[in-house]
Amino acid sequence: MADSPKITFSRRGFLKGAGVTAATSVIETANALARDAKEALHADRVQGPDALTIKLHINGREHSVVIEPRDTLAQTLRDPLGLTGTKVVCDRGSCSACTVWIDKTPALACMTLSIDTTGREITTIEGLSHNGTMHPVQAAFVKHDAMQCGFCTPGMVMSCAALLERNPKPTLSDVKHAVSGNLCRCGTYPKVFAATLDVAGEKEV
Repeated sequence: MADSPKITFSRRGFLKGAGVTAATSVIETANALARDAKEALHADRVQGPDALTIKLHINGREHSVVIEPRDTLAQTLRDPLGLTGTKVVCDRGSCSACTVWIDKTPALACMTLSIDTTGREITTIEGLSHNGTMHPVQAAFVKHDAMQCGFCTPGMVMSCAALLERNPKPTLSDVKHAVSGNLCRCGTYPKVFAATLDVAGEKEV
C-alpha cells in the first residue's frame, strides 16, 4: 500500500484559518441584520412618528381616534375618548390603578401602547355596568364600603371582576392573589376581600 500523504497542522495556520472563518461569519451576520433593518424600515407595519388614526374596540363599540404611536392606552382612554374611569396614579406599572381588560385579561393601561390594542376587545370600568345597572362587584364595593379616596377602586374592581369571570367560587387566598398587584394606600383590602367573596357567595373564614 502506498504511503498516504501526511497532513500537518501548525498553530499559526489553525488560528489564521479560524480567524478567517469567524470574520466571514460575523460579516454574513452583519449583512443579514442590515437587510432585516432595511426591510423593517420599509415595511407597512412601521408607523410614526406623526399622529395616525386607529380604530379601537372599547366596551362593545368601535372608536376611531387620532393618536401618536407613543401614546399609552391610558392616555387615549382618558384624553380623546373621555373614559376617565381608568385612573393614572403611578404611571409606571406598579400600582395597577389603571387596570383594564384586553380580550378579557387584566392589563395595565399605562404600560400598553394604544397602537398595540387595535383589533382587540378592550373593557374599561365604564363597560362593566349595563343599562345603568352596576356590575355585581361594583354593587358589592358600595355595599361593603370598599373604597376611600377612590383612586385604586376602578383597578381593584376590574381585577376582582376578572377573577370571578374565570373562577366564580374563589377562596380568600384566590382574592388576595388576584389583587396582589393592586396598591391601596388607604388600606381597604379587608373590605375588598369581603365584597368579592360576597359576590361569590363565599363566607370568609
